[in-house]
Amino acid sequence: MALFDRTQQRHRSSFGPTATVIVFVTICLLGLWMISKPDTVPAAMSEKAVNNKADVKAEEDSSIDATNTVKQDSANVVAEEKGDDGGKASSSKRSQSFDDENGTTEGGDLVKPGTGETTDGASAQGKVSADEAAAMITDAKDTAAEVVNGDQAAEKNSDQTAASTDANGQKKQTFDDENGKMDGVDLVKDDGNKTLMSEESAANNNNKVVDVLTVVKPVAVSVETTIAAASNKVDDETASATDSTTSTSSSESLPNVVQAELLTERAAQNGSFTTQAAESVEEKKQQLDDSNKKSAAKKKKKKPKNKSTKPDTPTPIKWKLCNTSAGADYIPCLDNESAIKKLKTNKHYEHRERHCPSVPPTCLVPLPPGYAPPIPWPSSRDKIRYHNVPHTRLAAYKGHQNWVKVSGEHLTFPGGGTQFKHGALHYIDLIGDAVPEIAWGARSRVVLDVGCGVASFGGYLFDRGVLAMSFAPKDEHEAQVQFALERGIPAVSAVMGTRRLPFPAGVFDAVHCARCRVPWHIEGGMLLLELNRLLRPGGFFVWSATPVYQKLPEDVEIWDEMVKLTKAMCWEVVAKTKDTIDQVGLVIFKKPVNNACYDKRGQHKEPPLCDASDEPNAAWNITLRACMHRVAEDPSERGARWPAPWPERATKAPYWLDSSQVGVYGKPAPEDFAADLAHWTKVVRSLYLAAGMGVDWNKTVRNVMDMRAVYGGFAAALREMNVWVMNVVNIDAPDTLPVVYERGLFGIYHDWCESFSTYPRSYDLLHADHLFSKLKARCKVLPVIVEVDRILRPNGKFIVRDDKETVDEVQRIVRSLQWEVRMTASKRDQALLCARKTTWRPTQVEAT
Repeated sequence: MALFDRTQQRHRSSFGPTATVIVFVTICLLGLWMISKPDTVPAAMSEKAVNNKADVKAEEDSSIDATNTVKQDSANVVAEEKGDDGGKASSSKRSQSFDDENGTTEGGDLVKPGTGETTDGASAQGKVSADEAAAMITDAKDTAAEVVNGDQAAEKNSDQTAASTDANGQKKQTFDDENGKMDGVDLVKDDGNKTLMSEESAANNNNKVVDVLTVVKPVAVSVETTIAAASNKVDDETASATDSTTSTSSSESLPNVVQAELLTERAAQNGSFTTQAAESVEEKKQQLDDSNKKSAAKKKKKKPKNKSTKPDTPTPIKWKLCNTSAGADYIPCLDNESAIKKLKTNKHYEHRERHCPSVPPTCLVPLPPGYAPPIPWPSSRDKIRYHNVPHTRLAAYKGHQNWVKVSGEHLTFPGGGTQFKHGALHYIDLIGDAVPEIAWGARSRVVLDVGCGVASFGGYLFDRGVLAMSFAPKDEHEAQVQFALERGIPAVSAVMGTRRLPFPAGVFDAVHCARCRVPWHIEGGMLLLELNRLLRPGGFFVWSATPVYQKLPEDVEIWDEMVKLTKAMCWEVVAKTKDTIDQVGLVIFKKPVNNACYDKRGQHKEPPLCDASDEPNAAWNITLRACMHRVAEDPSERGARWPAPWPERATKAPYWLDSSQVGVYGKPAPEDFAADLAHWTKVVRSLYLAAGMGVDWNKTVRNVMDMRAVYGGFAAALREMNVWVMNVVNIDAPDTLPVVYERGLFGIYHDWCESFSTYPRSYDLLHADHLFSKLKARCKVLPVIVEVDRILRPNGKFIVRDDKETVDEVQRIVRSLQWEVRMTASKRDQALLCARKTTWRPTQVEAT
């Protein structure tokens, strides 16, 4: 870093002499060229050349403004082309277009990043028009003036294409998404100490490709915050070494990067979809009308807090560590102690529900001492680093039940649990043998695991091709969900208390609860009826608790109550068995596929059917009700038919999307679905899986979150990778989450103006496609990026696709956090950013 600082100082001290050298050397070279050229060069610049020059300078990529990984020579480099007179070879290269299929160039040379050497193609001819020569002199003067004035990379939002070169003399190139042609993309890739840039090169007056003299401008480095502590630098260097295979620049990586459908923004709308916010508002209004119309009127008039349409200020940010009792495990909406203290009762686990602070926090969560990169999957299923989740209370409390054990520097997970001491796979097969119709991984693809513990059940369901959404409260056992996520198993912090769970109705193929102590039978069966709302018609509920197989008075009483309740709910007992190995029993219920049983019950039966006005999909902060929703029977309605088997359902449009519905992107819904899948398949294959992104999908990525999922196309494109994706649908976005579940994926409703219900350092990669620009109308970008920092693991990757203004704003914030920007790209008013979170943390702690 000392060498890095001295290089910066040398840059700043040589700006004046450098400007003089630029002008002097350029004029000398131009003079030599004029002497050797037989034609006469006109003295004046043509009007068209002036216009061409203006176009060239019109759109410089703002992503170079503060690139913190670029080292440059202290002197300007003037690239000279090889002419017919035997002059020296230059590092500039001709404009070219790429073959989408083969990654080859059409009639041009490909420059090796960092060398300026060509791999193929004819040598440069060294011919330039008089207009271009005059334009180059003027450009050199302008460049010198910019350097002297310290204007290192001005941001401009022109629709004109630009031509510039990097420190190695390589021109930027562009790509037309539809036709495979270069068209207006500015690309910057940060690869350790190298920078690779590509833009569209300018054409001459006859619209032919010509080689021109280029002037390379030095890119100064802007350091917005202090350098991290030495220990953090060591960690960062270790992480960089881990990703060395993806961060090293190569000539083959450029075509993969620029060929992708990088930044096409398809105009999003609600189409035929409503939003979760609208559904929930109507449901809340209905519930309030039933109880108190006056209070409903007040709620309607109440204005939301902390909403702002003003952009975040670009002033320097002074980061501080959060000062909370939760320390490194801080979850803002679950650790709001002031709100929890005001609760009148904890009878229904109200203290474990979400209570978000009125002002979103902007402090950073500290790292636990000794934190290190997580153990990769699948080894992480069996053991994790103790210092990453330094909690032993659960091991002490549940160690005899085969949950988790302390083993030196690691916490180990024997693979069982209270109900499956001889292994989760044995237990999973026991369920499959009891009810073959459950068909793990084919018919039953998406499962809800209630009170998951350390989520070993969900962890081993991966071996059967099943995704399990596991959840448990943040309770006295400590870090159950954190253990699960550190192991690489999907989980969220949640509780069955007074509100509906944040999932749509009828989306889980099966629900499981092993030895969970949820009082299903009390208060009219309200909690079991919530599972009934979430369970797909024809789906199964697997319950393996002590009341099923033990004969203690309390267990017998609970079992008798469950029999009455499930019979009244029209659930059928399809299996009841006891395992001779684990000595535990389980019962499996099946939800009805039609309303025949409901209709036979007659009137005034308990639990009652819900009112027709009760929206089953409303799930955001909706109070639980002890009622059942009727089953869909119209063949065209969602829930009337079982989805296609996995993996066919991943790429097949749901049967209940028809051409009369308008999709999110304006096409008929089935076509919209297919176009979305094609778009993300192309982006993932051509860009995200390319080495140029600096993401090692095989080693360092397991837990992925799509912060704005829409149809789940991004997750579907990753379905063959060894990862799982949490698809998040924002409450004010089109409610497409049922589509996500229908295709065998899973997700959750959320409001990104609030904190997410997960532990810090939960995810390896976060993906945000046009999320932040849509949030600006309701909340500021800064607190959301702080939440991203909380959720993302150190060395984790953050991919943002949005309008250029928003991406620039996000980039300023992540740079102030001392993240490493791996790649930026822009196309007209759209941009992309890929950044890596580092282990840097501020030293100052916020005041109490």
